[in-house]
Amino acid sequence: MYKYIVLGSGKQGTAIGYDLARFGDASKIILGDIDLDVAKQSSDRINSLIGANVTSYIQLDIYNRENIIDVLTDLDVMISAVPYFHNLYLTDIAIETKTSMVDLGGHTDNVRKQLLKNNEALDQNITILPDCGMGPGMNVTLGLLAMEQLDEAHHLRVWDGGLPLNPNPPWNYSLFFNINGLTNEYDGEAYFLKDGKIDKVPCFEGFEEIEFDSIGTLEAAVTSGGLSTMPWTYEGKLSTLENKTLRYPGHWDKMIAYRQLGLFDEEKIKFKKTSFSPREFYHYLLEPQLTENDSEDVCIMKTEAKGLKDGSPKVSTVESVERYDKITGFKAMEKWTGWHASILAIQIAKGLVPKGAVSIENAISGTNFLKEAKKRNFDIKIKIN
Repeated sequence: MYKYIVLGSGKQGTAIGYDLARFGDASKIILGDIDLDVAKQSSDRINSLIGANVTSYIQLDIYNRENIIDVLTDLDVMISAVPYFHNLYLTDIAIETKTSMVDLGGHTDNVRKQLLKNNEALDQNITILPDCGMGPGMNVTLGLLAMEQLDEAHHLRVWDGGLPLNPNPPWNYSLFFNINGLTNEYDGEAYFLKDGKIDKVPCFEGFEEIEFDSIGTLEAAVTSGGLSTMPWTYEGKLSTLENKTLRYPGHWDKMIAYRQLGLFDEEKIKFKKTSFSPREFYHYLLEPQLTENDSEDVCIMKTEAKGLKDGSPKVSTVESVERYDKITGFKAMEKWTGWHASILAIQIAKGLVPKGAVSIENAISGTNFLKEAKKRNFDIKIKIN
């Protein structure tokens, strides 16, 4: 039996705790949050869905160092569901307390710094695994699954997106995770592979339209961080590696305009007699608009690998669509994000992931993930043409 703690008891944290309760062989699951009411609501919801008291809850300020160190004593795995910018600090806490760690990541430069702590994690006999979740995370894992269908993979393309099932204008989008993570995805550059070498591509580049049978026409564009460290791992091994985010038509035009206005800038500016961060102000105005549209959702993912099988050119495609679950109340985004992280936390607890600081593409094969995904009724289809 294993002992887990989930830091951050919001949407994704609750989904993580629920999956741990179902599949984690857990003797203890703690839901921690700086807001005690949020932690209690999360724990109560999970216990109600499971029909047993399998989780507990605590109020926890992660920057109260003495407190968090005391809480982590004797736990097997810490899962960070707090915003990405806390994860470097939490990595140091995990190493100090000899607690394995999984996080939802989303910021490639941060992740690369975490992976530099490999020797420290090895010395403590623990695993540090950043960038689990939907993307980066499950999209990388399903990319591996597509490549594993071939004898040789030369090119890999990935598309993924979480969308409201019934979009409302003018945004045609709902916020299914922390808004800091959303703007982080839309700012900076993505790292891909082109002709086998690292290629830095600005966000919102590579616009294309893609048809999905169950959804219709979607627009795809480059966003940052989607592939995590996979480009460095596969540099010289794959000729092409790229990832794009899917949205309903019209979304990207608005985001490009906001960025050009400077609303993504974090550095404070002076205005009349005050100063403020444009990004914070942008979040203050936009977040209520996107949460008011918070509705049933759908998540789409497609990975396409090209290469050789039995000596002939082949294309391997993996497609998956997930929808809001009316029985549990979990959104598709929560299931894909939370349950991917939970699956990896469970694998770590069982000793099935290497020790050290491990990148997501080296943590679990696509084939092994598929076995776990089927237990959770993920609809994943594989085709080879």
